[in-house]
Amino acid sequence: MSAITGIYHLNEEPVNLQQCRILMAALKEFPADSIQTWHSEKVFLGCHSQWITPESVGEQLPFYDYERQCAITADAIIDNREELFEQLNIKRELRKKMSDSQLILLAYYKWGDQSPKYLIGDFAFMIWDERNHKIFGARDLSGYRTLYYYRDQSRFGFCTTIEPLLSLPYVEKQLNEQWLAEYLAISGMIDTVDALTTPYKNIEQVPPSHSISVVGDKVKITRYGTLYSGEQLKLKSNEEYVEAFQEVFQKAVTSRLRTHRNVGAQLSGGLDSGAVVGFAAKAMQQENKKLHTFSYIPPNDFIDHTPKRLMADERPYIKSTVEHIGGINDHYLDFSGRNSYSEIDSFMKIMEMPYKFFENSFWLKGIFEKAHEEEIGVLLNGDRGNFTISWGSALDYYAILLKKLKWARLFQELNQYSRNVGGSRLRRLPIIARVGFPVIDRIFPQGIPYNHPKLINPVFAERTRVFKKLKEYGINQNGWFNSPNIYMERRTLFEDIFPWNAGNTLTSKLSLHYSLWKRDPSNDIRVVRFCLSVPEEQYVQKGLDRALIRRSTENLLPDNVRLNQRIRGVQGADWVHRMIPHWDRFVDELHQLSKDKRVLEFLDGQAIKKAILKVEDGPRAEYDTDPDYKFLMRSLIVYRFLKKFA
Repeated sequence: MSAITGIYHLNEEPVNLQQCRILMAALKEFPADSIQTWHSEKVFLGCHSQWITPESVGEQLPFYDYERQCAITADAIIDNREELFEQLNIKRELRKKMSDSQLILLAYYKWGDQSPKYLIGDFAFMIWDERNHKIFGARDLSGYRTLYYYRDQSRFGFCTTIEPLLSLPYVEKQLNEQWLAEYLAISGMIDTVDALTTPYKNIEQVPPSHSISVVGDKVKITRYGTLYSGEQLKLKSNEEYVEAFQEVFQKAVTSRLRTHRNVGAQLSGGLDSGAVVGFAAKAMQQENKKLHTFSYIPPNDFIDHTPKRLMADERPYIKSTVEHIGGINDHYLDFSGRNSYSEIDSFMKIMEMPYKFFENSFWLKGIFEKAHEEEIGVLLNGDRGNFTISWGSALDYYAILLKKLKWARLFQELNQYSRNVGGSRLRRLPIIARVGFPVIDRIFPQGIPYNHPKLINPVFAERTRVFKKLKEYGINQNGWFNSPNIYMERRTLFEDIFPWNAGNTLTSKLSLHYSLWKRDPSNDIRVVRFCLSVPEEQYVQKGLDRALIRRSTENLLPDNVRLNQRIRGVQGADWVHRMIPHWDRFVDELHQLSKDKRVLEFLDGQAIKKAILKVEDGPRAEYDTDPDYKFLMRSLIVYRFLKKFA
């Protein structure tokens, strides 16, 4: 809802208002409905407000409570308002117009430093507690809103974005080599494992699920909560699980529809976004409102080279969902002329750092642009659905049945599963055995295991001891968790704070640029904890993987989408095809990179030169998943970023 910023002097020196104006001026690149500031002798708070919810329209932010002598600036949408109203004994006549920032402040008065654990939603906030001479703030559990800070012996400054802090005269722009080492060493989509750090040596961030407290010259970072509760749900029947899921998910979706603008949703041909759209449209139809959907499609001249089990153009399934649900204004966007290469500079300006998801960068940004044109306030999505609402891998669950010697159940499930997806049940037994008993792969390996090429210069890696650090975190050579099975991997994903940081940073910063909020009901804390508590047999049964969401959307989604186990949509398969007009420039820049000695201190020059030989042969659209193609694009993005420090 806002970009927030502030300065606090740890000594008795008054704040320099010229420096405060520098911070606010740096936020002018973002659209704003209101720009306000508040300051006392040694504290300054600023807010570049975007009015998304009805309660935020005309809101005074920063807000100072003269009675309790506390001031707040906040970037927040709180979803459990009704629950908080009851817990805080707020009079009914005050509830409708009460802003989320005032609700956060009241929670702080009641629960102090423990207040963030009572808040459900997307938020980052800072409170100046004058009586206790204390700055206190927090970032939501998943880190959907960003919060960076700078500190030295006499000053503490914070902001939603990094660049305003770097504009302060006493903040030096220095490369954080340890951050870069982790970024380069991890070949997966995770950026770094230390969620406190940023690419800049003097700028840190409040990690997801953490609060920050500044008292005197001490800055304290504390974890206040976790997504995983460890509780297990036991109900009497399949139907009760479906009803319980529908109740908690509908609540999560409905609470995210709160805006005085239009509501939109990203829609693919799959279950996650389809379920979000179905539950949202159901709630909106009761108020005679239409939902806008935004779907990415390849350009007309793209020839789908993906295997038959994959589908690059998901329009048949998307349109089936739209027609079945009704009450939808659907938008299909091919972003003709746009590509991953031409968008690097603008995308990195938004991110303020390198990024790895270049295949989807141009359309992720493009959907925000289109949603802004349609006056969308809230853009729904189901990004976390694979690990929550649509959890359930059939082969992994069948491996559990095999290990428990439940033969009758296993063969019954395999019969039904084979009818759903095609093929013989028996041919899947060796795969299931390997999943259930990893020792088989160690004794009888299938082929040569492939290790993705790493960006990092081996000498730089040795100097920073980065691989030792990753091993201590439980990250393997391919940049993913060293988990014995997908069940432990899922639990780790929700216990650790760093896996979602890069994607959520993108969400926060795109929202500021286009004055709308991307919101994910599949990651609502109530939904996450519910899904983690459900027994595994609810997720795979009667030959259906992802069974709970399939059963819970009966009559809500069309059966060709709801029961589809044969075709999977794949987005970004056209990224190489789109770059064909720019290929010569792409190769020329890679040659420049391969000769830049400063950059090659960090990047693996030998691996880059070897990979360049492949792209010199010309673009091959079917190489969209080729490791060398991806390796070179990632190298180029880092190269552009490092030029900022030249």
